[in-house]
Amino acid sequence: METIGRIFINLQPVRKVPQLLREAVPSMPATLCDTEVPQFFREPYINAGYRPLHQSWCYYFLSLFQRHNETINVWTHLFGTLVALTRMVQLAEMVDFLNDPHTWPLLILLLSSITYMTLSAIAHLLSAKSELHNYAFFFLDYIGVAQYQYGSAVVHFYYSIEESWYMRVRGIFMPVASFLCCLSCLGCCYGKYQNYSLPPWVRKVGQVVPSSVAYAWDTSPVFHRICLWFLSWEGDDSGNGRALASHCGQVFFFLSSAFFFTHPLPECLFPGHCDFLGQGHQVFHVLLMVCTFFQIHASYLDYINRREIYAKLHGDSDTLLFVVLYVITTVICAQIAACMIKKVSRLLECKEKTK
Repeated sequence: METIGRIFINLQPVRKVPQLLREAVPSMPATLCDTEVPQFFREPYINAGYRPLHQSWCYYFLSLFQRHNETINVWTHLFGTLVALTRMVQLAEMVDFLNDPHTWPLLILLLSSITYMTLSAIAHLLSAKSELHNYAFFFLDYIGVAQYQYGSAVVHFYYSIEESWYMRVRGIFMPVASFLCCLSCLGCCYGKYQNYSLPPWVRKVGQVVPSSVAYAWDTSPVFHRICLWFLSWEGDDSGNGRALASHCGQVFFFLSSAFFFTHPLPECLFPGHCDFLGQGHQVFHVLLMVCTFFQIHASYLDYINRREIYAKLHGDSDTLLFVVLYVITTVICAQIAACMIKKVSRLLECKEKTK
């Protein structure tokens, strides 16, 4: 009995843990309906689940575990980031990223995939703090998208391209891809910046058209190869056939994701019923994430099975050049975003003065 008594005495501090946690973690304000937040933050057909503005950073980080209309958008790409990191660790055990330059395009794709999903999750998690922060974090998101476009371009050009298409675009493919990445980032940032002065469909076109052109160019080696495969198809169970099947998968899931990005389905059919789950942007996240994993798998299979082809097409210095161009492209996109943030700051200052 004396021993039991000592145990109960020692457990007294444990009983205070829930109370200490409640005191340490601030109470979470309730979410708001659309009429309680500024027009800038309202999403079409989403009537509730908005987080209040101008709370502490701790609140927005902890809202990761709160039910609101961005919860699923955050968790989908957080989950994708974890899966991509796991895949990167697995591939690091099978390929030599340090000593084999031929692996560097695959490494760029992995890093760019992890980056775009991470920045997307951060943007959806923290952008509700204020109007300026909303602009800034989504500009950061657009940088992630642009450098992922570059990662897609480099693996398609390096591993997936056929010699006939390579002879047509060699010397210009990657510089054009880099330029289109920067143009896509500029279009997305400028469309977001013109939130007040342009109709929503015009802003959407300004964001979608540059990205669509970039996608068409970046994926042209895959489209060309798929067409040749279908024209000569007799059944192929080899690694080349499996890679092309994965490429078909990534094209299908990307085009599907683009549809849901440009159309507010299904929330437009059920206004107010998709505030937490079922938004088209959530479907877009999931489909784009699946597209990315198909792309990584296809690129790995091409790296394994087409070494004789790409080693002949690309010189020893090409991989280093593509890495340097990746860094330059990302820096330029960051400069574009920084300039747009300055323009937004001046815009918001003028708005405050006119009140």
